[in-house]
Amino acid sequence: MSGSNPVTLTRDVEAALVPVGTKVTLMKGEQAYITQSLGGSYTVIVNGNMFRIEGKDADALGLPVQTQTVATGKPMTREEVEKQVWEVLKTCYDPEIPVNIVDLGLVYDCVVTPIEGKPDTYRVDVKMTLTAPGCGMGPMIAQDAQNKILSIEAVEEANVEVVWDPPWNQSMLSEAAKLQLGLL
Repeated sequence: MSGSNPVTLTRDVEAALVPVGTKVTLMKGEQAYITQSLGGSYTVIVNGNMFRIEGKDADALGLPVQTQTVATGKPMTREEVEKQVWEVLKTCYDPEIPVNIVDLGLVYDCVVTPIEGKPDTYRVDVKMTLTAPGCGMGPMIAQDAQNKILSIEAVEEANVEVVWDPPWNQSMLSEAAKLQLGLL
């Protein structure tokens, strides 16, 4: 999506200031330049500042709201759920980097556990990190990951924990990420 043409906000909308994560309200009528539209959220520039707007608020940008539910209509095995979790995590993006959190190497662990007494339902525990400990967007990225995991029909509980050990470094990038970022 190109940021060369501004869109006019059609209503007041909550956004997060990038990179600190502070919640602000952007006002109806302000001009926004969309710089990134990945994973169902939008990175915009308004008055020279960068913000992230959630997909549920796409209508404020004059765009259709997209709902996400991963439904299969049949019971899923633990392995199928884990595969779905990795797929939805690949739709989570840092608003400043056009590469998903899996290819960035930010997801360290994913454990899918059946919930006792509830057939065909699972708990998912994910450990992830950030590219820098001071990233104010961390809680928002972790919440985005948790929400997307919970959109999987068979998942009833999800916990996304941000950890710092081992510290992230560029060697954790996938080949696809290195190519996307011009590091190959």
